[in-house]
Amino acid sequence: MSARIGDLLVKEGVITAAQLQQALDHQKKNGGRLGSCLVKLQFVSEEDVTTFLSRQYGVPSINLSYFDLDPAVAKLIPEDTARRYEVLPLSRVGSSLTIAMTDPTNVFAMDDIKFMTGFNIEPVVASEAAIAEALKKLYGSAEDSVKNMMAELENAEDTALEMEADEEQLSMEALENAADEAPVVKLVNVILTEIVRRGGSDIHMEPYEKEYRVRYRIDGELQTIMNPPMKLRDAIISRIKIMSKLDISEKRLPQDGRIMLKMTMDGRKKQLDYRVSILPTLWGEKVCIRLLDKENLRLDMTKLGFEPESLEKFQAAVLKPYGMVLVTGPTGSGKTNTLYSSIALLNKPNTNIVTAEDPVEFQLPGINQVQMRDNIGLNFAAALRSFLRQDPNIILVGEIRDFETAEIAIKAALTGHLVLSTLHTNDAPSTISRLMNMGIEPFLVATSVHLICAQRLIRRICSNCKVEDPHSPEALIQLGFTPEESKTVKIYKGAGCEVCRGSGTKGRVGLYEVLAITDELRELILVGASSLEIRRKAVEQGVITLRRSGLRKIMDGAANIEEVVKETVL
Repeated sequence: MSARIGDLLVKEGVITAAQLQQALDHQKKNGGRLGSCLVKLQFVSEEDVTTFLSRQYGVPSINLSYFDLDPAVAKLIPEDTARRYEVLPLSRVGSSLTIAMTDPTNVFAMDDIKFMTGFNIEPVVASEAAIAEALKKLYGSAEDSVKNMMAELENAEDTALEMEADEEQLSMEALENAADEAPVVKLVNVILTEIVRRGGSDIHMEPYEKEYRVRYRIDGELQTIMNPPMKLRDAIISRIKIMSKLDISEKRLPQDGRIMLKMTMDGRKKQLDYRVSILPTLWGEKVCIRLLDKENLRLDMTKLGFEPESLEKFQAAVLKPYGMVLVTGPTGSGKTNTLYSSIALLNKPNTNIVTAEDPVEFQLPGINQVQMRDNIGLNFAAALRSFLRQDPNIILVGEIRDFETAEIAIKAALTGHLVLSTLHTNDAPSTISRLMNMGIEPFLVATSVHLICAQRLIRRICSNCKVEDPHSPEALIQLGFTPEESKTVKIYKGAGCEVCRGSGTKGRVGLYEVLAITDELRELILVGASSLEIRRKAVEQGVITLRRSGLRKIMDGAANIEEVVKETVL
């Protein structure tokens, strides 16, 4: 609590200037918040400070002894964050989270929690002693918390892991020895295995000036998992580098590597592949690890979330003997999964399939997969040229990034090969404009491209806590529902439970906009029509847009309105 609070208490006549100075001296000597020091010196009571803050800042106060805590809501904020900021999550209504705070002027705490949870924060004031007591009831004492963490690390030793790590002698012996110490090894093992249990996709290990943060991306959203001690930062990074066969002495340049693990989970052996990226930042090296779990790769196209008519168009296009099929969308939208599902459908003994990927995310039997290596000149364009001499039936190009790659891919599509690839565009019609902006002639685009699929991934409503979420017909019409649909459709949301850890969502589902290039659309492309004109014609022909695909997911009870609005436009 800032000294300004003390000045305000003096101004209001709650304490004297001499008492304030005495409390400041006590704070300087013993630490703690100014309000707590005033209470310890018996100049004011906890209720006095709480009442004053409530009146001064227009924030309601609450007596926590009369409030029943909801464990599901409490889990929205990690224990370490709640203890660090002395806050307590009380209730969640819609997109608002009410938290009890000892200091409503702490905007840093509110911003951090808003960033962490994605909710709007509504603060109420409670006494420091009451929050401390509530945190103790919720999590146990701070000492218990440390013991629990150590117990978790001890249990991690029993996890069946076989690590393939580079054992060659390294120059930085001290750092290597620190990386091999039991606590660091156990902590890294916990971080790498816990993400599998939580169903996450990425690990972010981020150094800052005064803290070291570990976050998981679960169902597309980042969640803070733990804050390891700063003194372990370099040892943790070195351990990751050793496991991924990287140079632990290089701290100035980005590095990329892989970790292969075998673990036993629920009595079953799992083979896990982690893609490691290390980036030098202002306060040290940031580690980002992508988990590539084959069990999460869905190769059955009927289970990805395609609408039946869209799936029929997509499968018809990939079953053609030649032409180009493009999958577009931002990073993390599931493009790789869709492409792998396509080649799994086409993978037959009489078919030669070659892929150029950066990186190769999953190893598929019967497919000739090539890893790009820009440092030796093996890029997408060079790989494509070589592919054409390999007698391929189907070519998969990880991404079309430049004119050279686009030109070779289109020529391959025009000379009897089926070409599958990805682009980064907002929707299917704008992909046409993107290719032409790269320098591809309109007549080449019109004749080579057979289908474009734009996609997004949104969080699925948790089936365990799904409840109805009524909306007015007018609001639903504004979202894109027809007047008839707005009167009958039932809207759902997740209330939050143990299964979904209070988020109301569990798993993800895809939204798909599948644009098959018809003769009418080809004529528009040939005359250089804009993406807006192409979109208008596509909708006339019955194309399901990303927004419409989202509305269908809402009608099916698979998604909530917030997720669809966040990822699509009308």
